[in-house]
Amino acid sequence: MIITQTPLRISFVGGGTDLPSFYRLEGGAVVSTTIDKYVYVIAKERFDDQIRVGYTQTEITGSIDEVKHDLVREALRKTGVNDGLEIVTVGDIPSEGTGLGSSSSVTVGLLNALYQYRGEPKEPRTLAELACDIEIKVLGKPIGKQDQYIAALGGLRKTVFHPDEEVSSEPINIPEKTLRALSRSLLLFYTGVTRSADPILKEQQANTSRRMETLRRMKEMANELEQELINGNIEALGEMLHRGWCYKRELASGITNPTIDEVYEAARRGGAMGGKITGAGGGGFLLLYAPVDLQERVRRAIDGLREVPFSLERDGTKTLLNARRPV
Repeated sequence: MIITQTPLRISFVGGGTDLPSFYRLEGGAVVSTTIDKYVYVIAKERFDDQIRVGYTQTEITGSIDEVKHDLVREALRKTGVNDGLEIVTVGDIPSEGTGLGSSSSVTVGLLNALYQYRGEPKEPRTLAELACDIEIKVLGKPIGKQDQYIAALGGLRKTVFHPDEEVSSEPINIPEKTLRALSRSLLLFYTGVTRSADPILKEQQANTSRRMETLRRMKEMANELEQELINGNIEALGEMLHRGWCYKRELASGITNPTIDEVYEAARRGGAMGGKITGAGGGGFLLLYAPVDLQERVRRAIDGLREVPFSLERDGTKTLLNARRPV
């Protein structure tokens, strides 16, 4: 039996510049972090030759081609695991449409578990590359590359997406005291709305040529935030989240709506310095930066939204249990 744990993520600035319609022209950059909310993948040998997949549904089939869960199906193909296996995925947060990168965390966690099951563990960067290949090339999802890399590598990072398809990702090294202060200043609330990111991202990519200057500013914010954090100025994140949210709203029509705008402005009036809807937008989670002494006011201002307490996570995907049967 193999059990892997793969974190979800929140991106701070630069999201959208990791889409190929932009980075292939000028390169993109994102500052993001993993959080202590996870996707777990369990892979276990079966007595027979069938494949059982458990998630919100249960599938039992004798053929990879018949597996309906597209991420599981393609991870099995990629790793060469053909039959006689049970796979279960469970998560701390709803698995789709919440803007925390859950699909990529599932893909990375699956690949990690299946390669461990084969006795052929892969480096985190390789897992990220393979996850990108599955989601973008094989399944044709209109997404970028940030989620796969942050889920695999973990921590607080600036990730750069080069026009030649290379990706470089380095941790932003700040003192533990600063990291704890940053974590305490962030609040996360569930809007109660899940949505497919695909239509928003397709429109965003179609709009790229008309939004190049906005995307350039968003990319530059990644460099700016990295330096501010290194200098210990965590309050800069509040202002930059707000600025980035204003830019992001220009990229596609479905990123925000009157309800989201109303909640966000109420949070700002309550004392939040800035924030954003995580992921592509349109629903999911609202991330806010607020000084600790004003956080109760912020909570009262948006009373009714469910808060999800969290902390920053240093690690990427990891193996919690490896009990492979000897060959």
